[in-house]
Amino acid sequence: MDRDSHCAAERELLEAVSRITTFSTTSPSDEEQNQPKAEISCQVTKENPEKDDLQDSSASLSPNSSMTTKELQEYWRNEKRQCRQVKLLFEIPSTRIVEHHLSKYVMYKIIILQTGSFDSNKSVIERRYSDFEKLHRNLLEEFNEEMEDVTFPKKTLTGNFTEEIINERKLAFKDYLRLLYSMKYIRRSKKFIDFLTRPELQEAYGCLRGGQYTKALEILLEVIGLQERLTRGNPVSVVPTLCAIVVCHKDLENPASAFEYGEKALSHLRMHSSHRYYIPLLETMITLAYELGKDFLSLQEKLEEWKAKKDPIRVFTLKELAVREYVQ
Repeated sequence: MDRDSHCAAERELLEAVSRITTFSTTSPSDEEQNQPKAEISCQVTKENPEKDDLQDSSASLSPNSSMTTKELQEYWRNEKRQCRQVKLLFEIPSTRIVEHHLSKYVMYKIIILQTGSFDSNKSVIERRYSDFEKLHRNLLEEFNEEMEDVTFPKKTLTGNFTEEIINERKLAFKDYLRLLYSMKYIRRSKKFIDFLTRPELQEAYGCLRGGQYTKALEILLEVIGLQERLTRGNPVSVVPTLCAIVVCHKDLENPASAFEYGEKALSHLRMHSSHRYYIPLLETMITLAYELGKDFLSLQEKLEEWKAKKDPIRVFTLKELAVREYVQ
């Protein structure tokens, strides 16, 4: 090929590349239009985010952040991990009949585990018929249209404790939970999440208020894994539970474990410095870091920076906040 032909071919190639680039930037495909504009929006699936997700993303983009580039990179890495869809499987392998004074009822053992891989951190809870019934009633108030094809096992006048009826309800409740979880807005709803976690959290906080830190910690460590899976798109919501674990470990004189869970909670609050747990957690982490011989100056700087920006207000200690959770 002579020099002129070579130059002409080169020009044609450049023009073609230019046309392709222009087309890709001005006329995105339908699929590209449906994709998120930035990874940090947490929209890693094709589902539209809920209002809370958008608010979290907007808060995360605050220009007032004092985080370093390295901290930001680590933060977004964690956020993207949190936003990955987690699919849960519900099993009801067994039941037990409870007789208490004048009442008698069946408790259904529910095992919740993650699909796709071996799940060594499965969650086990127990619920009775009236708990399912209350959940169904509450969901109908908010999701009447979504629930119109969802059937609920009816209560019978007799035979509620026969093996046949109990086995039928085991299968019915398993399908019921599976169906509810398959609906995006229901599985993200507070009512559904509360059904699966609130009784255990209430018991744990009751033990914490009573000074039974070992029992409280045992329950909290059981429920935190499930709570994190159910609220994967909103990690800030698990901060109170993480902080309660910090309080328990601290009062049980396990500062290293307290610091570990405190770091996890603090990572969720990096972009949420106005959260009620932020300053009490920072103060506790400074104390723990000093006790453990860790660097506490960076934590102290964040605390001073916050105090310089905000008007002085009364701030509860981390323990004071924890004992106020789930108070009826």
